[in-house]
Amino acid sequence: MEKFTTLTGVAAPLPIINVDTDMLIPKQFLKTIKRTGLGKHLFDEMRYTPEGEEKPDFVLNKPAYRQAKILVAGDNFGCGSSREHAPWALADFGIRCVIAPSFADIFYNNCFKNGILPIVLPQEQVDLLMDDAERGSNAVVTVDLEKQEITGPDGGKVRFDVDPFRKHCLLNGLDDIGLTLEHAGSIDTYETSQRGTQPWLWA
Repeated sequence: MEKFTTLTGVAAPLPIINVDTDMLIPKQFLKTIKRTGLGKHLFDEMRYTPEGEEKPDFVLNKPAYRQAKILVAGDNFGCGSSREHAPWALADFGIRCVIAPSFADIFYNNCFKNGILPIVLPQEQVDLLMDDAERGSNAVVTVDLEKQEITGPDGGKVRFDVDPFRKHCLLNGLDDIGLTLEHAGSIDTYETSQRGTQPWLWA
């Protein structure tokens, strides 16, 4: 998993509450088990007409936000079904951080497992960052995970909280497999011992 240390990029405003996982990645794109290629379908029904044409008014279709790395969103982001394709689509598009007043629990957990930092802030602070994000290509925001600090376009800083274990995993690029491999030596030692005491398990 790609490490998350400091992220600087354009923040896109999405002032919509209850953005569910079907809005993030509609069900017809869930057949793949690959984590790549889903970015073009992120917010598919909001970004495109039924004929496949871009809707120019949708934020990620606007020139200033096509390369957005941060999303400032409304309350209860990522609600709905537990599809992991939702953070896959965000990451594949290039969004590594989502800031909102609250997240659905499963989506929130899935973000950390896929290299995305979900930040929970009070509504008034989200509103300030939403205003910053409305500046288009000037809406450049820096998120420093080590310092747990967001720096806005004017230099203003906002502190955020994050679970220490999840912070450790993001800073070091550790998903569940990576965490397991940190104990590879102990696993090898156990398996070597087991081969000697229970060889029939390895036949």
